[in-house]
Amino acid sequence: MNPPDEGAADELPGVAPRLRELRRGRGLTLETAAQRAGLSPAHLSRLETGRRQPSLPMLLGLARIYGTTVSELLGEKPPERDAIIRGGAFEGAEADGWMYRRAGSPGRAMQALRVRVPYGAQGDLVRVHPGEEWLYVVGGRLRVALGETVHDLDPGDSAHFDSLTPHRIAALDRGGAELLFVHSLLQSPAAELCLGNALHAR
Repeated sequence: MNPPDEGAADELPGVAPRLRELRRGRGLTLETAAQRAGLSPAHLSRLETGRRQPSLPMLLGLARIYGTTVSELLGEKPPERDAIIRGGAFEGAEADGWMYRRAGSPGRAMQALRVRVPYGAQGDLVRVHPGEEWLYVVGGRLRVALGETVHDLDPGDSAHFDSLTPHRIAALDRGGAELLFVHSLLQSPAAELCLGNALHAR
């Protein structure tokens, strides 16, 4: 169940204006940006005004469209790129009950995050997009749906899949689940081969 719009802006006060500034800076209309992100213009408008909070799939899609990273959308802008990311208490940004903490340097081909997934179903199905995703369950149990196939993962289990596969994730334990999550914009050779064969067959 999605949370109500009222009061949602308190969770991520900086994301809404950044989304609006990035869209305008790229010269995109609300309608064009929404279409590319697989959202309705009304939904994107609510994200930009802070009346709705973006899920991880939305953040990934909008970051790709605007040529930035999820970490930067969440306001995590370290002064310089650092090869070492120190651990510590999980103090990250929160959106729609999900918590995110940067686990990699910005400006890389891969985006690495620590993610806390709340209990219950994910509200939005990830749209089909180029790239690869890898996740590793650190704590709790996770349900991963890849297309029509559902997998239940325990701590220590991982999943690695092409983002062209529609996917959904949800925590099975009431305490939620914690993940290491890596997303790359680069398509895997296997997916490129399948896509090439499909185009050739037309």
